[in-house]
Amino acid sequence: MSRLPPNQLTALQVSRHKAGSLGDGGGLWLVASGNSRLWEFRYTSPVTGKRRSMGLGSMQNCTLSDARKKAAQCRLLVSEGRDPIEERDKEKAAARLEAGQSFSEVAALFIEEQSPAWKDRKAVKTWTGSLSLHIFPVFGSKAVRLIDTHDILAALRPVWTEKTETAERLRSRIERILDYAKAQGWREGENPARWRGHLSAMLPAPSKLKKQEHHKAAAWADIKPIMEALTRSEGIAAKAVRFICLTATRSGETRGCLWSEIDLKERLWTIPAERMKAAREHRIPLSDAAMSVLSELEILRCPDRDSFVFPGGNRGRPLSDVSVSKALHLAAGTKSVTVHGLRSTFRDWTADTEAASHDVAEMALAHTISNKTEAAYRRTDLLEQRRALMQLWSEHCLSGHQEAETGTQ
Repeated sequence: MSRLPPNQLTALQVSRHKAGSLGDGGGLWLVASGNSRLWEFRYTSPVTGKRRSMGLGSMQNCTLSDARKKAAQCRLLVSEGRDPIEERDKEKAAARLEAGQSFSEVAALFIEEQSPAWKDRKAVKTWTGSLSLHIFPVFGSKAVRLIDTHDILAALRPVWTEKTETAERLRSRIERILDYAKAQGWREGENPARWRGHLSAMLPAPSKLKKQEHHKAAAWADIKPIMEALTRSEGIAAKAVRFICLTATRSGETRGCLWSEIDLKERLWTIPAERMKAAREHRIPLSDAAMSVLSELEILRCPDRDSFVFPGGNRGRPLSDVSVSKALHLAAGTKSVTVHGLRSTFRDWTADTEAASHDVAEMALAHTISNKTEAAYRRTDLLEQRRALMQLWSEHCLSGHQEAETGTQ
């Protein structure tokens, strides 16, 4: 940083400057690159002790005189122990607060900034759709700094008792957006969408209202005819349903399965963390029946590149969820069962027949351990015990034996 006193340059020097940095003294610099000529104030932050550069504007809209005035103001802030960049940011936040950005504008900014971290590709559409339908008509145009409890209740009450799960999600989304607004300096005070100790005193608890709806599942004693029907079908969707059932996985995990995730020699399928609901890698031992499904599909495998085990109709795309559901409904002869319900079928079988301990069964389903202390000490995924369990399950699916069998505990 220049040690020269301020006001060293002439207007002629400034007008002729074409490239590099030209110092006016007192921390003021003119930086030219290509067609761009910008004023900068360079200083050592009295707050952090680090060197910083603050843009003061382009020469096109900021004359030498204007730049010197701005630099003088910055030097004054530094002498007072304040960082000019931090002070500017505070002023901008205050201006935005005074201007009163609307809730819908802030919601759009929140979604734009947060969505890159969301795993669900449809999340942006889901958030935007739900807010547009239920929230924006009520207070979307209102300044975010003015949103209060009455606004929240006006939006939530119409759906709280009839669509409780939807209302819960809406409340959570509003709370996160308002927290974001406060962090940006666009509103102050407590979050009116907070549940505990606030809305909980005015709205009935969701647990008292909503009825727990489980995915419709086939009874484990009736799985054999369904599997037989699926086996008779030559369709890829039917094979996918068989694989989902035999591995007790979620539809999306199987439909997104790549050949590179399968170790045929070790009879092991490893799903990477980014494809798992719990964001943790999951290893699945493959039974004889599961390996049989893979052997039926190897003819479709592209040896020159990684590809989906269960390819869809469009090149490079996986099988659709709708196709898988239709295959199950056709095999079962009813729409009263769901693909996700096959996981419940498997879990009921393990419990009713005592085929496995609770821990082994939960690990097979890749469920997260709710007890944090227990989770911290869990160092194994019980693979070999699960290998024996999945083989027993596949034998049940193919044989239909209904008698209780005891697996490895």
